[in-house]
Amino acid sequence: MAPDFSHDHRNSHGHPDARTSTSSTPAIPFNNTASPATPAPITPERTTPVATTPPVGAHTPIAPLPAKPGDAVALLSPAWAAPGYFPHIHEQAIRRLEERLGIKIVEYPTTRKLNASPEERAADLQSAMSDPAIRAIFTSVGGDDEIRVIPHLDPAAIQADPKPVFGYSDNTNLLNWLWCNGVGSYHGGATMVHWGAAGDPAPEHLSTLRAALFGAGSIKLPLPATSQDFGFDWSDPRARSEESSYDPALELEFYGASDDPVRGITWGGCLEVLDQLAWAGRLPDATALEGAVLIFETSEVIPPPDYVGRWIRALGERGYLEAAGALAFARPVVANRDAPATPEVLHARREAYTDYLLANIAHYRNDLLVCLNLPFGHTKPQLILPYGGEVTIDPARECVIAHYPTTECVP
Repeated sequence: MAPDFSHDHRNSHGHPDARTSTSSTPAIPFNNTASPATPAPITPERTTPVATTPPVGAHTPIAPLPAKPGDAVALLSPAWAAPGYFPHIHEQAIRRLEERLGIKIVEYPTTRKLNASPEERAADLQSAMSDPAIRAIFTSVGGDDEIRVIPHLDPAAIQADPKPVFGYSDNTNLLNWLWCNGVGSYHGGATMVHWGAAGDPAPEHLSTLRAALFGAGSIKLPLPATSQDFGFDWSDPRARSEESSYDPALELEFYGASDDPVRGITWGGCLEVLDQLAWAGRLPDATALEGAVLIFETSEVIPPPDYVGRWIRALGERGYLEAAGALAFARPVVANRDAPATPEVLHARREAYTDYLLANIAHYRNDLLVCLNLPFGHTKPQLILPYGGEVTIDPARECVIAHYPTTECVP
């Protein structure tokens, strides 16, 4: 799921310019252009689905080893092959990534392949995880059926060689799978949305992506002054170079019984994806989330506020809120091209999310530290958060600190 950014509801669970939601409406293909060399996929040793038992009890994922400038980085489409529909956006993303980060982007057979099967997409993921020359994995955008890809993955390779993996929205499936298998990753970073569309990547996105990819240790997260819920349709010629309008960003809000900071391992993701994972029996046990910082966000589909409230209630019934040390809820998307509104209506929509969220949390934990409006979801600019790594929420200082790994601290 992603904000209303691109062509249709499958353009990107990512953000303003890449609208990827849970809808399966087909997009209109665009002419393809020459693409970088595509490596032959590595055939996974295991071809049958691998069952993953959600963790129970104390659980601390392994920190991924940071990459270095000059390294090869896989660019995959495990959820939806938006690069095949919008190659001009995709190729601009590749060029910017290589120029700004000094890395070598490596595409795979399904990066641009339309209608690739779950097995094909899983084979590319397995190849990237297994190849020692690939030092990180980027995802192009979100989608709506990555849940069918996950059973075909074997975690052994990335457990032995943990490398940074970036994604959000439908890629919550992948992040949760890594987390449950003891490997940390990063929430955020769809390349089509934040690197291919519009102007240069926002400095807040760039700085936190660098910190996660290359390892910067602990940093206070930068907060943008403006925010965007959706951008130009990716079929619009303006999408490659122009930004649509931005609104003033929301200030962080903190709730809870104490001003003491809380530091914990993160887990969570896009609520509209987590509901599928719950039905599939792939969520961790509450005992694995003791002291965790829960991170939740919603997509460009703009789910009703009572949906968010019901989800928080369900998590309370599962014991998640009792176990957690804190909860962060991203600035929600409240407008898209199909649902524009006046500033007053947009404000009312945000207030409704806040009311439902806090009311349901209070029923289970009126002392739980809650941070609202941290921009790590489907809005732009987007911050990159550790997923399975640690963050500190500090209400007294009104800030959030991300504890990224460093080369020195990772064996």
